[in-house]
Parts: sequence; C-alpha cells; structure tokens
Amino acid sequence: MASLRLENATIDFPIYSGSNRSVKQLVLSVGTGGRIAKEAGKRITVRALEDVSLEVKDGDRLGLIGPNGSGKTTLLRVMAGVYEPVHGSYWCDGRVTPLFDPQLGMDVEATGFENIIVRGLYMGLQRHEIEAKLPEIAEFTELGDYLAMPVRTYSSGMMLRLAFAVSTCVVPEILLMDEWISVGDPAFLAKAQRRMEDFVTRSNILVLATHNQQLIEQVCNRVLQLESGHIKAVGKPGDFSAFFGSAPP
Repeated sequence: MASLRLENATIDFPIYSGSNRSVKQLVLSVGTGGRIAKEAGKRITVRALEDVSLEVKDGDRLGLIGPNGSGKTTLLRVMAGVYEPVHGSYWCDGRVTPLFDPQLGMDVEATGFENIIVRGLYMGLQRHEIEAKLPEIAEFTELGDYLAMPVRTYSSGMMLRLAFAVSTCVVPEILLMDEWISVGDPAFLAKAQRRMEDFVTRSNILVLATHNQQLIEQVCNRVLQLESGHIKAVGKPGDFSAFFGSAPP
C-alpha cells in the first residue's frame, strides 16, 4: 500500500549573496510564498514551508491549492525527494513518479530512441523493461523516422510528444503533478488527455497542484490549502468554493 507522511516538515532556502535590503525586496517580490526566516551575518534564509504535517494514503487524490508562491511546488518536491526538510521528517512508501517537467533530462544531441532509453532508466526502469516498451512509446508519439534523429532537430511540439509518451509509460504508485499536462496540437491533445486520465486512474496516490477548480472537483477527493508555507485548511473539494471565488483569474 502506497503512502506519504510528513511530520513538522520545514524547508529553508539560504540566499548566500543576500546582504542588503534590495536582495530582501527581490526575494519577497518573486513570490517565494515563504518569508525571510532569519538573518545571520550576510546570509538570508527564506522559509518556504514551515511545520507541515500531512498523511496521504493509498487511494487519495489530493489537490494542492493556494496563491502563487504559497508553497505548492516546494511541497511536491519534498514528496519527490528533491528537497530534504531542514527540520521534521518525511516518509514515503511506494515508487514516486513526478511529472513536473516532462522534458527534464532530455539530451538534445541524442536521438529520440536514445532519449527514451535514458528517460526510462531515470524513471527507475530496467533497460530490458524500457526496451520492451519502445514499440508502444514510438507508436504513441507518431514521430516515425524522426525518432532516429537528434532531438535538436525537433520542434517544441515534437519534444513534448516524446517526453509525454515516455513519462506516462509506467503505471505509477505515487503520481506528483504540478498542473495538468496538455501537449501537442488539437488532434494529438485528445489522445494525450485520454492517456493522462488513464494514467491518473491507475495510480495509487495522486498529488496535484493546480489553480483549476473544475479539475480539483473532477479528479480529487481531498484538498489541502497552503498559504505562506503553512497549511491553512484541509477538506473536501466542495469546501473550497470561497477560495476559488476569491482567487484571481
């Protein structure tokens, strides 16, 4: 059974060059969602999450909401193992599939086929497993002979097709998404949406950060609202109509 658990997790980002007021203002203006937690000598530390405790169990479809910079992406990256809490703890039981940037790790000098292999290995597959999936991935991309060519020759839409096909070739136990993925031209988009819906359905756990109220109500069974790096509220999708009604378009 897949599960995630955080206990009093706190994430700080040190700004080593921040020694004056202008840097402080810059940190605040970019919308980190946290706050300047402390200042020691010339070091400024931005606290992006503070004392976050949360348990996500098998079958949960958790939506993360909050204004830009509230800590949604930081929390997702803690769950993905990208960031380690400076205080508190994080436990994960199950294979995590993060879909933050489908093009992450793509080598533009390598061919499409070579990128499929490398991306599959990055996702934790054995080489024979990803090789067995090559025909299905290749067919889904509709890239044909381009898969034998360097990725630098691809258009941005072709790169997205390739990255999306590889990223969704494995049944996830724990799926982490920063906004819903939509790729390609209208004809390909319909196929991609069907694949994405099936991908989400088969996952044991979904954690989705989004500003889309309709998507939250359609996909999620729990919602967590973040504000300035703290958990403001946890409940069911229908409990947050006021938040979406007040949120900027």
